[in-house]
Amino acid sequence: MASIAHVDEWADDCATVTEIEHALIELRLQRGFEGKRNLRTTMLTHLAWVPREWQQAATETLAGLAERHPSRTVLLFPEPDADDGMAARVLLECYEVPGSPRHLCNEVVELRLRGGRALAPASIALPLVLPDLPIFLRWRGRPDFGSPAFDQLVEMVDRIVVDSAEWPDVPGAYVELERRFEDVAVSDIAWRRSLPWRASLARAWPDLPDRLDGPAAETALVAGWLRSRVGAQIAVGQAEELPFAEGLASSELLSEQLDVFGRDPVYEAAVSSAGRP
Repeated sequence: MASIAHVDEWADDCATVTEIEHALIELRLQRGFEGKRNLRTTMLTHLAWVPREWQQAATETLAGLAERHPSRTVLLFPEPDADDGMAARVLLECYEVPGSPRHLCNEVVELRLRGGRALAPASIALPLVLPDLPIFLRWRGRPDFGSPAFDQLVEMVDRIVVDSAEWPDVPGAYVELERRFEDVAVSDIAWRRSLPWRASLARAWPDLPDRLDGPAAETALVAGWLRSRVGAQIAVGQAEELPFAEGLASSELLSEQLDVFGRDPVYEAAVSSAGRP
């Protein structure tokens, strides 16, 4: 069962990285973990860039991760239209490991980056990442690929996780995504969501349909995959539901991507093909 310690109130607008670190230490002290090396295990740093319209979905996904990936999670809530400043909240969630004195802990730092702070997130996030552990960035919504915030965060992470089903302009947006493949490894939850569909088509080979109908992102990626792998030119149409799906929750889909390292050349080829007219 989870044992949760938390600070309920946002810090004031003068919150600093030092104050955040002190708050995390205080929470660990309250739980009796500070200085006890066998009682706290963390696997990675999980950054998330979360515009206002995605905040509820992001927090629900984070709650669903639970014990799957004990991490330090830094949620970056940009508020570029607000007056300059930063507010922060920290939480500590710890889970007992049956038969072991060790606890798996999630440290959660929620940062509201206001005004100019939203333009320079790396200067705030970098001191909060855990040393010598992988850094993942979940970008909610459609990235602004040329923005200072995107460039700064991509430079400091090992992998970026997107869901191109959240983008309103696929397949055209894949052209911009393709240009960043040399900069950072990319996971796309829409690509993972299409796996049962791709498996079904592979089993049916060489009998392929004349047309694919499904949600825009997944359908474009599957069509791009077929073009890039076997040169098949298949018409694409729109439908609300995938023809084949596993029904995995958003937290389960994200959890899988936090176990993936390195680039995926098959996905990259599908994106490249999907983005072409």
